[in-house]
Amino acid sequence: MKITDIRATPVSVPLEAPLRHANGCHWGRFVRTIVEVETDSGLVGLGELGGGGESASAAVHGLKPYLLGRDPTRIEELRFLIANPTASLYNLRTQMLAAVEFACLDLLGQHWRVPVSEILGGRLRDHVPFASYLFFRYANAGNGAGEVRTVDQLVAEARALKAQWGFTTHKLKGGVFPPRYELECYRALARAVPGDRLRFDPNGVWSTEQAVWFAREIEDLNNDYLEDPVYGLHGMRRARERIRMPLATNTVVVGFEQLAANVLQTAVDVILLDTTFWGGIRPCIKAAGICEAFQFGVAVHSSGELGIQLATMLHLGAVLPNLTFAADAHYHHLVDDVIEGGKRAYCHGGMAVPTAPGLGVTLDRERVARYHEDFLRLGTYPYDQDPLRPGWAPLIPNSRWADPADARVPHVPA
Repeated sequence: MKITDIRATPVSVPLEAPLRHANGCHWGRFVRTIVEVETDSGLVGLGELGGGGESASAAVHGLKPYLLGRDPTRIEELRFLIANPTASLYNLRTQMLAAVEFACLDLLGQHWRVPVSEILGGRLRDHVPFASYLFFRYANAGNGAGEVRTVDQLVAEARALKAQWGFTTHKLKGGVFPPRYELECYRALARAVPGDRLRFDPNGVWSTEQAVWFAREIEDLNNDYLEDPVYGLHGMRRARERIRMPLATNTVVVGFEQLAANVLQTAVDVILLDTTFWGGIRPCIKAAGICEAFQFGVAVHSSGELGIQLATMLHLGAVLPNLTFAADAHYHHLVDDVIEGGKRAYCHGGMAVPTAPGLGVTLDRERVARYHEDFLRLGTYPYDQDPLRPGWAPLIPNSRWADPADARVPHVPA
């Protein structure tokens, strides 16, 4: 089996409402790039890349000279070809490598007629639990729905997601409003879902002093961990010395050099493994093995996935022996997906691991075409900008908070 072609198609898939975060906003849609690796056997493997649009597509197409004629079963060889650790200092191809790895594993599974989880050592679980992943949200400009800005709106959203999908773990993405207001929201969330597990993530924009204060104010809650309260390994280390709960990260330990530094001088207790950020499913499994040896926790991170990357997260979650936390997923904020059957459904707070050969998902060509047309019409958006605060950027540590009393609705293109 040899690679004969690689294709990249940018798509823009709508969200229920714009998602606010510490550095900006998802402007009512996710821009993702669908990658297809075709072989001389007629099989096509699927990958997915975050954002980028036309630039990501051009970068993926630029891999053709590296990939054409190569054997997709030799994934480790492709790793050094695409993202050699020294050469990639200058080209940062890790996320493209991840998309190619997804596609190659999909090809192997189809060729061998087994799901990817069987290639990776076999499922330890058939069902991966997920957290509800709550965001502060702007209202949808089209229908006025979906706003999460007040305490009551946050509580209502959490209860609705729990009733619909059975979530028993809830993550709140903070770092948008002043910490005292977000503390009020988080404690109200805890009261609304008694007995459920909680986690909070302000995306690293607090000072150490703010992080220590916030952590002490929530010590009595049923916390899994506090995620990225400050930025940087040393900042996390300083915070950890003063905080009496586990700290987690998906920002300061996203590669093996950082993981080694964390082992030698611990700053973080729980490593959130992202199949894109780490360069594929297999590097995540390697990292999880190191965490298992040194007794660090692991969880599965979400970077704004459609159904292809979601499948990689499910196969990863299925094979990790030390996965003791619910996975994150933005997925329930999406209106639709590009895979056959549309959005996958949660059940009892989690999702079944695909059992069909390969990743277990197939593209819906009509949906891909529709959302590609939407991308061509709408283009990309500045993820690190707030549509109602043009030119704004957070300081590190931040002092430029959004106003929770501001009820304006951004009229973003849709």
